[in-house]
Amino acid sequence: MTVATDTLQAVEAVFAERIEAATALGGSWALFDRDGVVASGGAGIASLDPARPAPGPDTLFRIASCTKSFTAAALLLLRDRGLLDLDATARSFVPEFVPEIPGDLEVDPTVRMLMTMSGGLPTDDPWADREESMTREEFSATLAAGIRCASVPGTGFEYSNLGYAVLGQIIERVSGVAFTDFVTHEFIEPLGLDMRFELSAEEAVPYATGHRRVEGNGWLALPFTGPGVFSAIGGLFASVTSLAAWGSWLAEASTGAERGPLSAASRREMQQLMRVAPKRHTPPALPGAPTPPSPVVYGYGFGLFVEFDDRFGAIVSHSGGYPGFSAHMRWHAASGLGVVAFENATYARVSQGAELALAIVLDAADRVAPVSPSPAPWPATLEASVALSGLVNDWSDVAASAVLATNVGLDVPYDERRATIEAAWAAVGGRTAASRTPVDAECDSPDHLVWFLPGATGRLRVEVRMTPLAEPLAQTFLVKVESPEPSVA
Repeated sequence: MTVATDTLQAVEAVFAERIEAATALGGSWALFDRDGVVASGGAGIASLDPARPAPGPDTLFRIASCTKSFTAAALLLLRDRGLLDLDATARSFVPEFVPEIPGDLEVDPTVRMLMTMSGGLPTDDPWADREESMTREEFSATLAAGIRCASVPGTGFEYSNLGYAVLGQIIERVSGVAFTDFVTHEFIEPLGLDMRFELSAEEAVPYATGHRRVEGNGWLALPFTGPGVFSAIGGLFASVTSLAAWGSWLAEASTGAERGPLSAASRREMQQLMRVAPKRHTPPALPGAPTPPSPVVYGYGFGLFVEFDDRFGAIVSHSGGYPGFSAHMRWHAASGLGVVAFENATYARVSQGAELALAIVLDAADRVAPVSPSPAPWPATLEASVALSGLVNDWSDVAASAVLATNVGLDVPYDERRATIEAAWAAVGGRTAASRTPVDAECDSPDHLVWFLPGATGRLRVEVRMTPLAEPLAQTFLVKVESPEPSVA
């Protein structure tokens, strides 16, 4: 993908204006597709220290909860190796995890429930974001002292960091390897990602310092926390280019590409909406910029959010918020076009900038070629459309039986269909020489096709849906006048 100059300038403006508005001291961003990073940039400063370089594509930031996609991928890798059952109870691996369930119901959260944020645990961002360095012994003692659920496990969405900390311990107890080592050896190193779980301020690598705004007194630099049990919820450091490479690898799974440690099938599984969540707020667009899509459906998969909007379809994402840092990654499932963005301020909500940036990129790309092209109909669907167009013009019971499944004649007898089709033609002024030529075909699934047949004063809408058999027949055959009138066949 080549990004047009005006599109790139619009994306740069999104993030530059956030820094100019003092949302954060500095930030980095990258655009990517399924082949990797296609553009990147930065704005502001990485630190209050004037000797430090400005943030760029290789500057390390804390990515916070974007780490959860690595945790989920690790669990799926263990599942694929036959070492883990996602439907096993979490306490079968972590026996000290016995949460109190509302109503004293005997329900145990499963691994799958915790992965999809439906384990019943309450939202806990402010507390959990400060617990990264907790030791295994401290965590076990915390669990043993008692945990409360806010809802019955498996019945609804509630974002829980504690649940992902438990999942990190499941990874350790199943694999026999520390969580941070497992993710590093199984994913970060094989994929060549510039990421780590620990960073010293003395290291000779470009990194951003996190900051918190102090009312009336500017910005306060915050120290890094070290790895611990809660690293599974958000412990990684990454550059925008390395997290974009991770997003690109996940996005390429839709093509079936088998590359890296986790199968394409499991990567696709991560990106399926498994638990519906409350509809999120859509940020306002900049003047003259396209409005970010407002999702019609929004929810959680495995370590990733998934949303659907009317124009572009599925978009996969995750945000990260940590003391001193804000991160976001998102990509369009159909095209693989994506954005990663970081800022070095507490809960700066860089997701708003990333959402707008991706909307700009998708809008520009869609004006060149559809980024969400319609699926191609099966050859059998096209053949049926030709045969059914012939039936609409010259009905034959014999010809109908050759293309229609038996249910069609049982649902509405052929004589009745023939009569209502003739009534439909009369409503559009009768047939013309062009009436045998289908126009404006629309396909939303290989087995489903809608097209139009012109009449003298209007046109007929014809629809077919095929059976799932190896040699499919038409199970749905509808003909109606193109108007709000009810179906006539």
